[in-house]
Amino acid sequence: MKRIIFSLFLLHSFVFAEMVNVAVAANVSYAIDTLIKQFHQEHPGTKVQVTLGSSGKLTAQIKNHAPYDVFMSANMNYPEALYEEGLTLSKPHIYAQGSLVLFSVKKRDFSQGVAIVHSKAIRRIAMANPKTAPYGKATQEFLDNTKLYDAIKSKLIFGESIGQTISYSVSATDMGFIAASALHSPKMAQFHKGENYIELDTTLYTPISQGIVLLKNATKNKDAQLFYKFILSAQAKEIFRHYGYSVQ
Repeated sequence: MKRIIFSLFLLHSFVFAEMVNVAVAANVSYAIDTLIKQFHQEHPGTKVQVTLGSSGKLTAQIKNHAPYDVFMSANMNYPEALYEEGLTLSKPHIYAQGSLVLFSVKKRDFSQGVAIVHSKAIRRIAMANPKTAPYGKATQEFLDNTKLYDAIKSKLIFGESIGQTISYSVSATDMGFIAASALHSPKMAQFHKGENYIELDTTLYTPISQGIVLLKNATKNKDAQLFYKFILSAQAKEIFRHYGYSVQ
């Protein structure tokens, strides 16, 4: 009888569990599966549906009534805009901060640190456009603070997004300033710290603050509210650290 009651309880939990629709910035694609797996350990009956895309496009979809419950943006600007328009249940909160690395497909002698960019062997360097990409803005700040920009500006190749910049760094340039989280892609697992990349000093640029908001579509969705709280939890922060993000 106890086994039957327990089975009925589980069935009841699964039947009444709600779907959580999460809009996720593409740079979080490598971490999101691990985050959901951890969330499911505490809430096994909840199904989480993820839609990956650029923060700008996801924001446009939300404004056009896309049925998302939670939005995890690549920066704070987009969730703040949604909050100002009254489309959220909460103010934006920072869930992680993106950081930068200097990356090379070829193994390099990084003993001199970022000064390696002066080398004559380094002819082209990729960076995201600071006018269109948060990671580009952070890179520009780093180059200005280290007095490197004027010395290497003739070498720079600009990507319109961090995704395009990563593509350039892998296939078209000698080095690139890219998101640390990109190195956790299965395609990038072959590259190693100290040989293919170095982390940049985060005191020399403002880390990219990535924002999360609970959307109005989740007003009656308790599971969405639980997922939102989980992303801001200590457990989630440990996962973000593992995937190359800074957290507070």
